[in-house]
Amino acid sequence: MTKEHDTWRPAPRSAGRKTRNAEGRDPREVRLARPRQGETGPAEGVIAGRNAVTEALQSGRSLNKIYLRAGVQGGSIAKIQALAKERGVPVEAARPEKLDQLAGGIRHQGVAALAAPVAFSTLEDALARAAEKGEDPFLLLLDELQDPQNVGALIRSADAAGVHGVLLPKRHGSPLNAVVDKVSAGAVSYVPIVSIGNISQTLQSLKERGFWVAGADMDGSEPYYKARLTGPMVLVVGAEGKGLGRLVKETCDILVRIPMAGGVNSLNASAAGAILLYEVVRQRQLEREAAAAEADRIGGKP
Repeated sequence: MTKEHDTWRPAPRSAGRKTRNAEGRDPREVRLARPRQGETGPAEGVIAGRNAVTEALQSGRSLNKIYLRAGVQGGSIAKIQALAKERGVPVEAARPEKLDQLAGGIRHQGVAALAAPVAFSTLEDALARAAEKGEDPFLLLLDELQDPQNVGALIRSADAAGVHGVLLPKRHGSPLNAVVDKVSAGAVSYVPIVSIGNISQTLQSLKERGFWVAGADMDGSEPYYKARLTGPMVLVVGAEGKGLGRLVKETCDILVRIPMAGGVNSLNASAAGAILLYEVVRQRQLEREAAAAEADRIGGKP
């Protein structure tokens, strides 16, 4: 007996008019999004099919990346490429096997996109958050971290430490996906996540706006507890293994290290980042306490 979803047929339509279902969608799109028996469907956060990806781009949905089958062409593909360029979404060529895996067996038509679990914020959103709290801006920038476990753990620590925004590069880093969301324990919904382009250029722009940029580096010039980590601050944590990129190091105002007293010579990115985040918190608290004490002294209070 034929399965119900195999007997679906688009309803007749008038010439020149697209037929829509009760939800306002073209029935052909619904068919593409419905796995057949034995199929798993798209992986979490994956949008598959030309129409679905085009709609996601046009609606402004936050996308991490778009995969196109190498050599695929056509009017709809050109439109997707143009929209992706306009939105600043990276596009990468992919083998058919990768697209098949992402799509979970449904017809992807040579196109799949990775959607972020939450909408990206802008840098101005993050700075506005700091202004609303009456605090110096505090940003965390992750330099090409590949491991979503580390990215999620760092976002969770950043939220706990009161960071006003986490900056993630669009390329060469872990996408903001379901794994990151889960490991962050939902913190991605509370701390603004900002998608940025060139890291060095972003840091240089922030420095021109008065930010102090501190990079975590195992060969840093100062131990973290002796470095000045107050005022408008960007803390930069590098990728697992290779650390900060050369240009990023050169752009930082200071490189700080975490002294190691045991047999291993480094911590993983999430552990090191958590230590440095809370060093910023500690120094800010001491600064506030010193300012309050000075105000009391000037005011003649005991």
